[in-house]
Amino acid sequence: MKDLAKGLAIRCCVTNCGDGLDYKAMGVIFSGLVQTGFWGCFDEFNRINPEVLSVVSVQIKSIQDALIKEKKTFELLRKELKVVSTVGLFITMNPGYEGRSELPDNLKALFRPVTMVVPDLNMICENMLMSEGFNSAKALAKKMTVLYKLSQEQLSKQYHYDFGLRALKSVLAMAGTLKREA
Repeated sequence: MKDLAKGLAIRCCVTNCGDGLDYKAMGVIFSGLVQTGFWGCFDEFNRINPEVLSVVSVQIKSIQDALIKEKKTFELLRKELKVVSTVGLFITMNPGYEGRSELPDNLKALFRPVTMVVPDLNMICENMLMSEGFNSAKALAKKMTVLYKLSQEQLSKQYHYDFGLRALKSVLAMAGTLKREA
């Protein structure tokens, strides 16, 4: 969401949700987003208490109704607020974890679900190698992904060792730079 917002030149504010958030705090965050037109990304949204989520769903519904009806102002937390039409509300969740609650149906209905899957490192690697000018990209991609998989499984588990997608992409970009220099 942050990258999409950046691409559209819209500010995006990320809120890490937890059981400490109440409906008043969420209302204050919503009122700031609505008045500025910023996007709000609420990470781990289902960590908020179910009782709070019920009230939050009413707040979100009122924001959406104001946007649909193209209102200039609307009421939230007993205050009349100006609405900037670029506002967007997004949530992320990891369902099934302990300490996470199921979203109420009325709240689920306010969002469009998108499911994320683990990226195909081999395909990403192959495409990056091709774009960097490597002729045998398919074979090299297989070797690189196997190397990173084995490194991740067998080397130290300390947090400063990174064998994920970002690390792999930076190595491939460097390989492309070295290839062009040679």
